[in-house]
Amino acid sequence: MMKKCILVALLGAAIMLMILWISGLFNSGMIEEGRVVPTRTTEAPAQTVQSQTAVVPVMYEAVGTVRPETEAAIEAQVTAKVVKVLVRSGNKVRKGDKLIVLDSRESQTRLESARQGLKSAEAARRQAGEAINAASAESATATATWKRMKILYESKVATRDELDRVEAAYLKARAGLAQARDGLEAASAAEKQARKAVEEAGINLGYTTITAPADGEVAKRMVETGDLAFPGKTLMLIQTGGSLRLEAQVREGVIGLVRTGQELEVEIQALDERTTGVVEEVVPSADPSTRTFLVKVGLKPLPGLYPGMFGRLLIPLRQKEIVLVPQKAVSRVGQLETVLVHTGAVWEPVYVRTGQVYDGNIEIVSGLRGNETIGMNVIAAGGES
Repeated sequence: MMKKCILVALLGAAIMLMILWISGLFNSGMIEEGRVVPTRTTEAPAQTVQSQTAVVPVMYEAVGTVRPETEAAIEAQVTAKVVKVLVRSGNKVRKGDKLIVLDSRESQTRLESARQGLKSAEAARRQAGEAINAASAESATATATWKRMKILYESKVATRDELDRVEAAYLKARAGLAQARDGLEAASAAEKQARKAVEEAGINLGYTTITAPADGEVAKRMVETGDLAFPGKTLMLIQTGGSLRLEAQVREGVIGLVRTGQELEVEIQALDERTTGVVEEVVPSADPSTRTFLVKVGLKPLPGLYPGMFGRLLIPLRQKEIVLVPQKAVSRVGQLETVLVHTGAVWEPVYVRTGQVYDGNIEIVSGLRGNETIGMNVIAAGGES
């Protein structure tokens, strides 16, 4: 029985210590250095201020990601193994700079084969030209002979058999000339096709060296030497535009408050910065899975701002009235916040709950109604007030 009582007492003590620890009693760091907790007193503080009321907008925060305004996805136009990758993420590139070199042996072989085919087609076209010259000469001779024989036949000097033999030779020569012309046309077409094959092979060979499409910066590299590149596979991303923008997802109930050309506040958490941006585009269709609209906001240049950073787009919903006091007027002990308020003849601490900070003043969510006289009894370390 005695052991049970001791265990219960120890358990109770442990729970009490835990409650005191959660309340901040043992966490001296919860009290800001150089500040003291106000207590009820009749002595006027060294400095007093009036709590103020102000009208501020209620903001909707749409989360988003910083992205480059223009971004080029670099892909291969042919299937080949990567031989060299000449740039890395963060490198600046100029238009036409070499980025990636692919294995060109197969493309080179095809180009050589196409060139040999062109040489054969050119030779065939020359032969067809010589053939048409010979056929033309033969046809001209046969035509002249046929015309003379026809005159002799009409003069009763030549027989019908002689005219028929000459006419047959004439028709044969004309047929040979037509055939030679067809052969020249076919040879010319084959030569033209061979030239296109050489041109195509040369273009494919050029595709084995991938160059930058414009001036920019390598945003992301997704390929290494030895990888297989093929059409449709992104090898790297290049940020080709100097400006950045925030692409935020705005819920459907708020999208009606956003319009193109509107200037809105943007918060970049990593930089602890607030800036303004202009809405450049509102995608007119919602994502059916999230019921949100994509809004693109152009950003002003900020030191340390990079693509991929997290940001918030602040959209004003309505106006609300709040109470503001200087930040230094609020004292904290653990999770408790108090403000020294003049109530009649005495100054006494009033428990409050704070909200957002506005230019050195802090919002009092509850505990004050406005226009109260607030004591600034915060004494800095070393005795300065």
